[in-house]
Amino acid sequence: MIWHDETLMKNTLTPTICAILLASCSCFGRHERLANHDLSGLYARSIERILRLREDEVDLATAVLIISEEWNDNVLGRRYISRVDEMAWDILDRLKAKGLKSDYKAIPVINDYLFKENRFKSVKEAADPRDLFLHSVMDRKSGYCLSLSVLYLSIGERLGLPLYGVVVPGHFFVRYDDGKRTRFNIETTSGGGSAPDEHYLTKFNVPEGGREGIYMKNLNKMQTLGCFFNNLGNSYMDVGNLNSALMALERAVEINPSLAESRTNLGNIYLRKGQIQDAISQYSAALRINPHDAKTHNNLGNTYARQNMFTNAVSEYHKSIELDPNFVDAYKNLANAYCKQSLFSKAVHQLKAALDLEPRNAELYTQLGEVYSETGDCETALAQYERAVRIDRDSARSHYGMALCYKKLGRIDHEIRAYKNALRIEPDMTAALGNLGNAYFGKENYDEAIRQYQKALRIAPDDGMLYYNLGAAYSNKGAYSQAVTAYLKAVRIDPQDANSHNGLGFAYYRLEKYDEAWSHIQTAEQLGVAVDKDLIAAVKRQLK
Repeated sequence: MIWHDETLMKNTLTPTICAILLASCSCFGRHERLANHDLSGLYARSIERILRLREDEVDLATAVLIISEEWNDNVLGRRYISRVDEMAWDILDRLKAKGLKSDYKAIPVINDYLFKENRFKSVKEAADPRDLFLHSVMDRKSGYCLSLSVLYLSIGERLGLPLYGVVVPGHFFVRYDDGKRTRFNIETTSGGGSAPDEHYLTKFNVPEGGREGIYMKNLNKMQTLGCFFNNLGNSYMDVGNLNSALMALERAVEINPSLAESRTNLGNIYLRKGQIQDAISQYSAALRINPHDAKTHNNLGNTYARQNMFTNAVSEYHKSIELDPNFVDAYKNLANAYCKQSLFSKAVHQLKAALDLEPRNAELYTQLGEVYSETGDCETALAQYERAVRIDRDSARSHYGMALCYKKLGRIDHEIRAYKNALRIEPDMTAALGNLGNAYFGKENYDEAIRQYQKALRIAPDDGMLYYNLGAAYSNKGAYSQAVTAYLKAVRIDPQDANSHNGLGFAYYRLEKYDEAWSHIQTAEQLGVAVDKDLIAAVKRQLK
């Protein structure tokens, strides 16, 4: 709750009374009420309550600080509300000293106060979730377009200024508009500078249809809050909290259904959660709003690929590349889709085009190696993997790909070395551990094979194939009791595992448990395995 501090937590006043007292106390020492003093949104204690308010009752700072408290239990929102109030009063003092009213002439004063006197600045990229939240923006004196604009709007609301948030694809800024003669834009990432509408329309490629929706329009406070929910969803996704991300983005779409970014981001969540049709629905809605978004076309392509709808996926990736010829991820995804269709030459072409853009991209060389490996051209594949490793020696995927090529070429010592290199970087790579076990098995080094299989099973205890391989290694070294234990675990995981039943037949025979041996031999034959005729004959002789 936004209103509680340590003193209030100890008394017995109701939360509403506490909130009113705090709101009154925040005026102590000041003789002028702020323009937002009578908003009922000041006394909301949950975001659910905020969302039930009329738009004109919302206090933006209170709303976003409630969200701060939900994000971080250590945040006391009321203290930040008081700081926003103090900032508004400081600006009022400066206006009075200059003999200015709270109108458009206040904007240069706000800009000087925020960006020169208090040195608020814009971060280079919005990569840190903390850069979104009002409390951390105020503490660190830095933020990005949306978060700095929320602070600006919160102060403007307290000064009674006609300020509005404005959104365009990938950006947010503030506009002063008195509805009469004075209207101009305020860029909070450039010290409060002003740019004409045409700048935003051109730079951010605002779609024609989008201009009739939410883009470039004066947003009310609830719509601005909807934009905040969009970025909040991304922040929750960055820290792996998909359920909170989903809730935030569903709210964003409900508030601003014509904001393409919210629908794209909601689609991303649905895709992560495996809700494929919901993801397609959101991506498609986003593209109806903004058909020029290369990333959304790429994401829709990924969604089709998840459903093995590779023709549709290829179409979306091509659209993405047409819109952004420098979008390397789209080339990589298009190459993957071509590989799934066994169109390997087309995949190679796309990856080489991507390498023209990023010739030092180790992942591209690795992927190119995988394509050549699929075609059986292991020597060319190895050359690509080696290029990748020269760029990034810690690419486990490259070392693993090299190992697979060495396996196909029968170069077992090189194969083992490559698996070890991969495991040095990613010790929990179960595929490398299992294959390394197989390589040692091929060299009849059964003890080392067993050690690798056991390592892999500690990571993937439900992998029946690993248990089968472990059983085979024990059996080949004559440890038949351990072989039975491993094979039984394999058939418990998959009762239709014919090879493990066959292995059990042999192991039980060597342990002189002929009834058990015969039972598993019969099961193996029923499942389609050609059991060794000598084994069948030997067991039958013992059963007579």
